[in-house]
Amino acid sequence: MSGYAIGIDVGGTFTDIVLAAPDGRPGGNVITAKAPSTPADQTEGVLAGLQLVAVSLGLSLFEMLAATTRILHGTTVATNALIEGKTARVGLLTTEGHRDVIEMREGLKPDRYNLRMPAPAPLVPRDLRILVRERTRADGSIAVPLDRPSLAAALDRLAEARVEAVAVAFLHSWRNPAHEAEAAAAARARLPGAFVSASSEVLPEIKEFERFCTTVANASVGPIVRDYLARLERRLIASGFAGSLLVMLSHGGLAAVAEAGRLAAGTVLSGPAGGVAAGVALSRLGLGPALITFDMGGTSTDIALIQGGRPALAAPRGLGEARIALPSLDIATLGAGGGSIARLDPSGLLQVGPESAAADPGPACYALGGERPTVTDANLVLGLLDPDRFLGGSRRLDRTAAEQALARLAAPLALSVAETAGGIHRIVNARMSDGLRLATVRRGVDPRRFSLLAFGGAAGLHATAVAAALGIAAVAVPLDASVLSAWGMLNTDLRLELSRTRLDPSGIEADRLRADFAAMEEEGRKKLAWFSGEISFRRSADMRYGEQVFEIPVPLDGLDWNSCSLETDIAARFHDRHEALYTYALRDEPVLVVNARLSVIGELPALPPIRIPRGPASSPVAERRILLPAPLCVPVYDFASLRDGQEIAGPAFVESPSTTILLRPNDEAHLDGRGWLLLQPAAAISDRA
Repeated sequence: MSGYAIGIDVGGTFTDIVLAAPDGRPGGNVITAKAPSTPADQTEGVLAGLQLVAVSLGLSLFEMLAATTRILHGTTVATNALIEGKTARVGLLTTEGHRDVIEMREGLKPDRYNLRMPAPAPLVPRDLRILVRERTRADGSIAVPLDRPSLAAALDRLAEARVEAVAVAFLHSWRNPAHEAEAAAAARARLPGAFVSASSEVLPEIKEFERFCTTVANASVGPIVRDYLARLERRLIASGFAGSLLVMLSHGGLAAVAEAGRLAAGTVLSGPAGGVAAGVALSRLGLGPALITFDMGGTSTDIALIQGGRPALAAPRGLGEARIALPSLDIATLGAGGGSIARLDPSGLLQVGPESAAADPGPACYALGGERPTVTDANLVLGLLDPDRFLGGSRRLDRTAAEQALARLAAPLALSVAETAGGIHRIVNARMSDGLRLATVRRGVDPRRFSLLAFGGAAGLHATAVAAALGIAAVAVPLDASVLSAWGMLNTDLRLELSRTRLDPSGIEADRLRADFAAMEEEGRKKLAWFSGEISFRRSADMRYGEQVFEIPVPLDGLDWNSCSLETDIAARFHDRHEALYTYALRDEPVLVVNARLSVIGELPALPPIRIPRGPASSPVAERRILLPAPLCVPVYDFASLRDGQEIAGPAFVESPSTTILLRPNDEAHLDGRGWLLLQPAAAISDRA
């Protein structure tokens, strides 16, 4: 790394910035900053955060960016557009007779037993789904040639409708994309300002509904993501940046701006993916192979599993009204964060979230116009936050405003302000504990076998309570917990995900698989031709038994691809994986490969690990009175002043400029010299005794 590297994570409440200098040493060479997010134009918050880092370096913004080699960025632009329904106006070109694929949704509702559930509104209204006369068979042969007058008429209709984006999704284009390629080229020529997305370029795989819907989702957010990235790149260049701007994608890898703009739907988990990447990096540094990432920020809490040092990939996911089948990390998101609003439901019960005060106006204690009580307001009233040291003292919290907001909620409950704050704290802990159970126990995973990696600005106040509820014995909170997603991006590689549907009814055909992987490797090298570093590949396949209707992903690394027994070796991998997932394998049954997948990885320099200096243990720097569970005076330690191996007994606080960690009564903690505080909840200590 010859210059600075900067990670940027735009969250719902704050934009986090982490700058790493070439040698990566702590104490001035890793600098962090948090700036309020600016939902109306995320570039404003990004530039404000970068300015804060430049001031810390004693440089102008121009000088800092001129010395920066790469910027790695996680954005919520696509996520916000889909959740809020503020997507582009999209037209769909599709095969004659298949207008309603995206509306029929495989014949199933999201909640199939809810008889009153209305049908989800598709991203493209029916009058903008235009039919084109053409037909490709499943074997790739042409049944009906592309009718060019029909295509021209369809494009004329979309032009009259003033669409901003065009999705092209024809039947069986995963096998033969010729018709789609011609239609996409014609759309770009006829509608030069529109964003055009062809399914054979976005998701060249079998399953029409998922391919069609993913392409439509990509088109619906494409103009928004493309324009945002172009605007950000222009502003960075104007401010002195001449390096590489890379974007975090949902699968946990980075991509160039052009690729991220083309595959815009692949950015919907851009920010949370950085947190999982951080978990993988810390796992390699010695935190252990089995982690649950617990990322609690201002708006939401994101949960993911890391097993064997690797994160799990998700099945096709829904977001808003969109269905997206692109590879993505398996991240569960809860509407529970520091900005989650407390309210009474129609029956008069106290509820917390999922609505958030977000960055504008924010919690009442921010004194920016918010009047509804949030988790942050409750924590302030309970004494868990220091109103004078929030964000390192750069923002003073208004305790009176928080108490007034809570008082309005407490009155109909006939509770005191403190009792209401305590209830909010317990309820949000219960919600997050339930979310962890859904992400683990419901999937047959025992959470007690994992360590909880807690990060995000709000996680430290809730982590040990959540861990104790699930019997988790170890909680790790990194030194830079509040900006860990941005830090994780600095420990991530370039990555492309390529796939080929290879459905051979006769079983596994080694020669065809070899040819598919060779073609994908060549495609991957061409797409990363601009990259001068090392490129590596990971092979896998979606496989199933002949009579099954679902596939499971099977890693294929480490096989001898020149072996005469390759078919048998691949089948054995599938049987072993099926048995691990479902406790049985039918080893005499034929096995089919549905999709061949290749991860193309461009290896970027990783940050050296942080080392905490040894020396005498530091003493508390302050004392604070809290009201949880009863009035107590609690010592406060400075995170940055702790020494390798230092032990702390609860109740206590450990604070950094951007996060606070609460050790509850009888909790224990010690600082690991590699940069994280390891906590043991009291319940786990009691079980151990």
